[in-house]
Amino acid sequence: MNSTVSVIKEVSAPVDVVWAMVTDLPRMGEWSPENQGGEWVKGATGPAVGARFKGHNKSGKRSWSTSVEVNACDAPRRFSFGLMVGSKNWCDWVYELEPTASGTRVTHSWVDHRSKFANKLGKWVSGVADRGIHNKANMEVTLNNLAAAVASR
Repeated sequence: MNSTVSVIKEVSAPVDVVWAMVTDLPRMGEWSPENQGGEWVKGATGPAVGARFKGHNKSGKRSWSTSVEVNACDAPRRFSFGLMVGSKNWCDWVYELEPTASGTRVTHSWVDHRSKFANKLGKWVSGVADRGIHNKANMEVTLNNLAAAVASR
């Protein structure tokens, strides 16, 4: 089961400013409606391939923690981290940045790697029946909030 959901937003800031924001996972809760932020763990202090992060999430009345591992960190173009359950990568969250004449084009993607069992377990934990539809809506909010944060700085 491999599917991808992507949203694109033009942000009126230089690529290095946007890069600093999307790679600052502890601050992600400022923009995301589901992720509440978190902290770097296991000696990690920031984005680098192999760095681990513990995220805190909330959807409706449900909340849960996640373990993620950075699997791509190509500054300032591509940043990706995988949601890890044990040694399994259930999905990747990807930010791709492209400089434009007026700022940065941000492509935010979610790549689902879950098995049918993992999909059912994910529904039980989060209460979200269709993760693709849910994530697309949340990713649009995240990018809109990111653009607003850039505009107000």
